[in-house]
Amino acid sequence: MMKVAVASSDGIVVNAHFGRTPKFLIFELSHKEIRFIENRENAPGCGQLNEPLGTMEETCNLIKDCDIVIVAQIGPAMIKQLQEMGIIAMKKPNLIENALLEIQENEILERRQI
Repeated sequence: MMKVAVASSDGIVVNAHFGRTPKFLIFELSHKEIRFIENRENAPGCGQLNEPLGTMEETCNLIKDCDIVIVAQIGPAMIKQLQEMGIIAMKKPNLIENALLEIQENEILERRQI
């Protein structure tokens, strides 16, 4: 089982930049099901905002228990920082359901190849 954070402003589409997302939707994925866990409100800390509400460290800590984060956009430095925390960052601007199904299918295929 894995935990996935999704950056979305509307709960339907992966449409938010990692540093600017207002919330993360948290899902648990197993080979049999995708289950919504919770909604985590974020205080965006991206430096490109005129007045950041939070810090990037707070944003990272908000999802530190997740295995994967799915975003519409993310910078290379943040990808590296998340990797160091053990979190895989994926750019998948798509319907949330489709992005999660793709990850679920890839996980099943990887386990079969072991």
